[in-house]
Amino acid sequence: MSEQSVLVPSVLTEENGSARSLILNRPKSINAIDHEMATEIAERLDEWAGDDAVEAVVLYGAGERGLCAGGDIVAIHRDASALSGNPDSTDLDAENSPSAKFWFDEYRLNAAISRYPKRYVAIMDGIVMGGGVGVSAHGNVRVVTDRTRLAMPEVGIGFVPDVGGTHLLSRVPDGLGLYAGLTAGHLRGADAIAMGLADHFVPSDSLSAFIEAIGASGVDAAIAEFATEAPESELAAQREWIAEAFAAETIPEIIDRCRAVGNEMATKTADAIAAKSPTALAVTLRSLREAAADATLEDTLVREYRVSLRCLLHPDMAEGIRAQVIDKDRNPSWAEFSEAGVDAFFAPLPHDLTFLA
Repeated sequence: MSEQSVLVPSVLTEENGSARSLILNRPKSINAIDHEMATEIAERLDEWAGDDAVEAVVLYGAGERGLCAGGDIVAIHRDASALSGNPDSTDLDAENSPSAKFWFDEYRLNAAISRYPKRYVAIMDGIVMGGGVGVSAHGNVRVVTDRTRLAMPEVGIGFVPDVGGTHLLSRVPDGLGLYAGLTAGHLRGADAIAMGLADHFVPSDSLSAFIEAIGASGVDAAIAEFATEAPESELAAQREWIAEAFAAETIPEIIDRCRAVGNEMATKTADAIAAKSPTALAVTLRSLREAAADATLEDTLVREYRVSLRCLLHPDMAEGIRAQVIDKDRNPSWAEFSEAGVDAFFAPLPHDLTFLA
């Protein structure tokens, strides 16, 4: 560990009038969240929830690149490689891994954010991916900008949307949530608002003044002063063919329907899905459809925890991260797909009943 990493906290806090700011502070990695950060955020939120002087919490990222690019993917790769490379690895081995311990606390944080008793203002500026969605899109005041690039890119690395992402995407109508989860495509701020993943649009050059105004005048007054009408969503304009294509029962049928549409975007969509892990795609499709019937976010997070552990044990996750992040050859060799093997991702775990207690 370098001297700088010891001296510079990965989560900063600031007092701003009646508001408190949480600043993700790993700008070189686009503020990727690790276990220590998730724990620190949870502790600060719990502290401020009981402080009558605090009316709102504001979350944003340090640097110019974005709120958060997701979790610490290199650390997860180490666990996935070790577990999937050992044929004797079990659910218990996966659950005892550092990645699982991180997810356990991260998912509990996601649930806590969703029910936070005060205004929780998430500034979803720049890159907002994976774990970044988990600490922002469950909040009660979600702000996007002209620079927002939001994504749940997990299928591209042999993983499945987590951090409550399947709960969020499953509630987006007209197949747009399925589109986002299965293509791993980037959503602009206008798309996020049209899909119900964000609430307000604030120009990026107004963010500093907007955050200052929250502490001085309150959340509602700051929104009234700085929020503007979002541009038209280019993705929402395609909802008619997306709704038809993504209503298909299986991944191959979705791909075929996209190709049958015949326009450039639909063809690119089919190509994007076809390049992803077949297993991760099938598990994601089932996860999203089951999440649509869940009564609560907590129900979804329990399922996502099971699925995440099983992804550690499956070779596609280690291979996907290798191809996209480690070696960067962008040429993953996915495992042979087995429809029967999908059920194993959803089997209950011994700790399901106490996971979010």
